[in-house]
Amino acid sequence: MECPHLSSSVCIAPDSAKFPNGSPSSWCCSVCRSNKSPWVCLTCSSVLCGRYVNGHAKKHYEDAQIPLLNHKRSEKQEKAQHTVCMDCSSYSTYCYRCDDFVVNDTKLGLVQKVREHLQSLENSAFTADRHRKRKLLENSSLNSKLLKVNGSTAAICATGLRNLGNTCFMNAILQSLSNIEQFCCYFKELPAVELRNGKTAGRRTYHTRSQGDSNVSLVEEFRKTLCALWQGSQTAFSPESLFYVVWKIMPNFRGYRQQDAHEFMRYLLDHLHLELQGGFNGVSRSAILQENSTLSANNKCCINGASTVVTTIFGGILQNEVNCLICGTESRKFDPFLDLSLDIPSQFRSKRSKNQENGPVCSLRDCLRSFTDLEELDETELYMCHKCKKKQKSTKKFWIQKLPKALCLHLKRFHWTAYLRNKVDTYVQFPLRGLDMKCYLLEPENSGPDSCLYDLAAVFVHHGSGVGSGHYTAYAVHEGRWFHFNDSTVTVTDEETVGKAKAYILFYVERQARAGADKL
Repeated sequence: MECPHLSSSVCIAPDSAKFPNGSPSSWCCSVCRSNKSPWVCLTCSSVLCGRYVNGHAKKHYEDAQIPLLNHKRSEKQEKAQHTVCMDCSSYSTYCYRCDDFVVNDTKLGLVQKVREHLQSLENSAFTADRHRKRKLLENSSLNSKLLKVNGSTAAICATGLRNLGNTCFMNAILQSLSNIEQFCCYFKELPAVELRNGKTAGRRTYHTRSQGDSNVSLVEEFRKTLCALWQGSQTAFSPESLFYVVWKIMPNFRGYRQQDAHEFMRYLLDHLHLELQGGFNGVSRSAILQENSTLSANNKCCINGASTVVTTIFGGILQNEVNCLICGTESRKFDPFLDLSLDIPSQFRSKRSKNQENGPVCSLRDCLRSFTDLEELDETELYMCHKCKKKQKSTKKFWIQKLPKALCLHLKRFHWTAYLRNKVDTYVQFPLRGLDMKCYLLEPENSGPDSCLYDLAAVFVHHGSGVGSGHYTAYAVHEGRWFHFNDSTVTVTDEETVGKAKAYILFYVERQARAGADKL
């Protein structure tokens, strides 16, 4: 957006000595001292937190707009509007009066000069920190990156993701998917986009929701993010480029409000699938399809066209069987799926913890059984019987015709009531190893003894009471160790802690697939 308020709001010197010490992305709010989502006012250089932390940057603007009673503003007051601020992490510029991100600059280019100065401060702080860590490594054999695991010393190689403003839903999904080994390896081995040439070579671009650039690649930004997550960096990675592409191609997720992570995951997988079908980064459609065909020549599940790595890894097939209760006519339909959404049985919905004594604990098997059990459809779901020529009462049953390599199970924790969407906070017990799906198959006799066994790869958790609020984190196993991913913070955890989590989404990996991952 072209902002008309820059000339009266951008007043600070590009190399202002008023800036705090340290890296801009770690600056603290001058009011609450929070270092989450710091913004700097381009009028007075005050550092304040964003609207999704404690909102002091917005309050700073609002306080500056209160006019003096019965007096016109002086010329000096008119200039000091405090309306424009810059994100200290992504360096994007926002105008509170326009209520939008800004793409233009002042005549003297002050916005870009401030941006470059903040980048220089960030780079200097990063270089100093890297030098300090190198000296620690040289002077000590035991440093902060090493920990004890089962009596041996191992390095933490996981990298966190910076929260860009209520983006924990995206961060936790990305961390979960990065630990689906077959899926992650495919993207990390894709060719990278060629570096830009000419005057823009090596320069960072600053995107806003108002720009019209449609030449973006979700696959490429997803690939770069996955590559950054397991390089051993102790500095959290900022997924702002990926988030920009999400804003461009998924309008539902624009802005900084909390989103439903399951909905985001489905949109993400669907768009990755579509882009892989069409080719990207200069790679032809035929080349992409040829590479996809080598993944699983005899085991494809096609959704919306040709198979891709998305459907090869996550794709399964359901058989939907409906029987008319009047004439007995049977109708069968095969539906592809990328995940299964499971209801928590109503008899368990009042049980909120594993140790609660009033009745049995709900298990994942209870949810799967509820999903596949024979169900009589109610009056609002009458089946149009082609033999009776009218809508009739009927029964419905699901069978799994083909299991995926990575089984994604979504527990339906959010339900609409008359006025709002409530959360079902029931604890659901789930196995970490050996989930047997054979009894839910349409033809279990055609499967091998171990082909239906799944081991847990990741657990996705929602903390809080509502879908539009709360916080998302993820647990995932990598090279035999469990990690807890909480935005930029990554910690090593244990199986007991993972087993107590109130799962929202569970990612299981076929045992054979885990053993043969190097074949992909």
